[in-house]
Amino acid sequence: MKLLKYIKPYLLFVIMAPVCMVGEVSMDLLQPKLMSKIVDDGVLGSNMQLIIRTGIIMLLSIIFGASCGIGSAAFAGCASQGFARDVRNGLFKRVMGLSFQQTDKFTTGSLVTRITADITAVQQMVDFLIRSFVRNMIMFIGGIVMMLSLNVSFGKVIAFALPVEALIVILIMRKANPLYGVVAKKLDNVNSVMQENVTGARVVKAYVREKHEETRFDAANMGLMQSNLDVMKLLALLQPFLMLIMNMSVLAVIYVGGFQVEAKEMQVGEVMAAVNYLTQVLHGIMMISMMFQTVSRASASAKRINEVLETEPVINSAQTPVELTEKGTVAFKNVSFTYPAAGGEPVLYNIDLDIKQGENIAILGSTGSGKSSLVNLIPRFYDANEGEILVDGVNVKEQDLEDLRQRVGIVLQKSELFSASVKENILWGKEDASDKEIRSAAVTAQADEFISRMPDGYDSMIAEKGASLSGGQKQRLSIARAVLKKPEILIFDDSTSALDLTTEAKLRSELKTKLSGTTVITIAQRIASIKDCDRIVVLDHGRIVGCDKHEELLKNCEVYRDIYSSQVRTNGGES
Repeated sequence: MKLLKYIKPYLLFVIMAPVCMVGEVSMDLLQPKLMSKIVDDGVLGSNMQLIIRTGIIMLLSIIFGASCGIGSAAFAGCASQGFARDVRNGLFKRVMGLSFQQTDKFTTGSLVTRITADITAVQQMVDFLIRSFVRNMIMFIGGIVMMLSLNVSFGKVIAFALPVEALIVILIMRKANPLYGVVAKKLDNVNSVMQENVTGARVVKAYVREKHEETRFDAANMGLMQSNLDVMKLLALLQPFLMLIMNMSVLAVIYVGGFQVEAKEMQVGEVMAAVNYLTQVLHGIMMISMMFQTVSRASASAKRINEVLETEPVINSAQTPVELTEKGTVAFKNVSFTYPAAGGEPVLYNIDLDIKQGENIAILGSTGSGKSSLVNLIPRFYDANEGEILVDGVNVKEQDLEDLRQRVGIVLQKSELFSASVKENILWGKEDASDKEIRSAAVTAQADEFISRMPDGYDSMIAEKGASLSGGQKQRLSIARAVLKKPEILIFDDSTSALDLTTEAKLRSELKTKLSGTTVITIAQRIASIKDCDRIVVLDHGRIVGCDKHEELLKNCEVYRDIYSSQVRTNGGES
């Protein structure tokens, strides 16, 4: 089990917690014995000195037991919390290493549940096993031994009560165990709906769908509540049954003890001690039954955590990276690609394309023609099903993944920003960049002007996902981040759509000046933005139907002419 390795660094704590617990329980088991001595020899024997002396021993034993209990709790807490932290780090690291197709399979809501609620459930189980389980097992065994040492006749009561309690626990937990997995899935649904509505709040409000989403959340929440109730109904039966058996057993001990006292084979204090020991034994059984609940819930969670930890990334670095032979070049050799989750028809067919260093290439096509899919293959967000992609003269599958992505800068369609300052967001491109480099990248991206107007300039904080910025501002910050990286290959995946033509023209002019020699690949919807590129690749239904300069494509490519004509009509004769 992959989770076991995370407990190894805390083995000392795992050992010390039960050791301290032994000290605490031993003192607890001693109390009834001392109390019986006070009653029989002190109270009934009118021996005040014995009462005082035994009382002091009881007080000291309680203090010692409490100290051991504190130590056990501290050691168990260090072990369980450290374990949970390491598992959470390991799970997050694995999620970061998974490809897009793998994270899509788990869903965001499910991954959030696994890294929070599921790990918390396992952490609670670890704490319970190394502390409470040890306590109750020692109390259970020690109580039986101490009880039988008083009178073996009490063994008949124990022999009847224990199997009955054990049978009740087994029957109820067998029915409850499968329900914990259902509860976890229902929690996934609640988290997924919540995550979608928080990230898509603007769309929800724009389409006045609040009531619909409230209904959808209520349905998911109701499902979670119902699943929890199903578990609670079963567990609600457990406590009353166990209490019934315990109280009947106490009556039986008093009954048997009464005869023993009458026959002068036992004293009253010993009967009291026997009742206390029986209560400790049966209470131990009840607590162990609670442990089964914790373990059942944690087992379902551990299975879900292991499912992620055991998922090996499908996209990995080459074990022995091949030495690069070129710089800033990209080549597609007979490439076809189908999204793993979609199946069916490929989104790219037999793509052959050579891009030279420093070339300014544009990719144009209708929605769904495969433009983004094509550029996503360059940094290996996905792997091609057929053919090969060469970057700097070497197949991307034969390169170190981190090195490949360091040499490729990409500005995605959706501008992802983080809850941090403007400066910290731009520094994603190069974490050790100077303030001068940051400002230069912002100037290139046409972002310096609006950043300078912000209250704290480059130290101004950005709201989650850039909610405090306009679409154009977010795009320009994302571009600044990529420019700061100074990559060999810079990809704009329809990432200038929120910029006006004047601003976009200034951006491209700055790029030519400051990133000369960088290969630029631009996905665009507006021909006016790309008609001055060295070449324009025209995609139609996943195939290249044209690749040339603007003027030549107007002459020779029907798809390009149709796009151009539609944009000319839309813009009133200008494009």
